[in-house]
Amino acid sequence: MEKRGEICVFAASSQRIDERYMSAARALGTLMAQRGWTCVNGAGSFGLMRAVTDGALDAGGHVTGVIPKFMVDNGWCYDRLPEVVITADMHERKQHMQQLSDAFIALPGGCGTLEELLEAITWRQLGIMAKPIVLLNTLGFYDPLVTMLQQCVEQEFMKSTHTTLWSVAATPQQAMDIIEDQLAHGVEQIESKY
Repeated sequence: MEKRGEICVFAASSQRIDERYMSAARALGTLMAQRGWTCVNGAGSFGLMRAVTDGALDAGGHVTGVIPKFMVDNGWCYDRLPEVVITADMHERKQHMQQLSDAFIALPGGCGTLEELLEAITWRQLGIMAKPIVLLNTLGFYDPLVTMLQQCVEQEFMKSTHTTLWSVAATPQQAMDIIEDQLAHGVEQIESKY
C-alpha cells in the first residue's frame, strides 16, 4: 500500500484501564496501517501506546517511536518498534513528534497525554502549526475536557471560533475519516487569538 504520511498518537501508558480503551487503541493502529498511515507515538511498552503499536504492526504498518533517553534508560521503550528516535528530553520529544506528523489523535490518558494534547491545540491556536487534531472520545473520556474548553469560550478566555481547533470522534474509524477529510480539503484557518 502507498504510504500516505504520519499521524501522531498521544496515549496513556497505564495498564490498569478498561479493556475497551485497549481495544479502541488496537483498532486505531490497525486502521492506520490498513489506510497507509505511519503511526508516530511515544514508544512506550505499556498501555494504549503499546496497544496502538501492536495494532499497526500486526496489520503490516509502520510505527516510529519517539522517546527521551531517560525513559530508554528506565526500560520503558517498546522493543518491538521498528524505528525509534531517542531525544534528549521531553520538550525535544514533543517537538520532534510534531515535526514528523501530519495530524494528531489523542487517545485517553493521564497528565502526560493531556499536556501533549493541550500543547498541540495551543500550537495550532498560535499559528505555530496547522494540522488536524482529533480527540478519540472512547467511552466519553474527553467529555469533561470538552466541557471545560467550552467554559473557556463562555467566559471569554477563548474565542468561539477556536472550538474548531480540535475535532471529537467517537470511534477510531471516525477519527481517521476526520483527519483524512481535513488533510484532503485543507485545515481550516484559525482566527488570531488576539
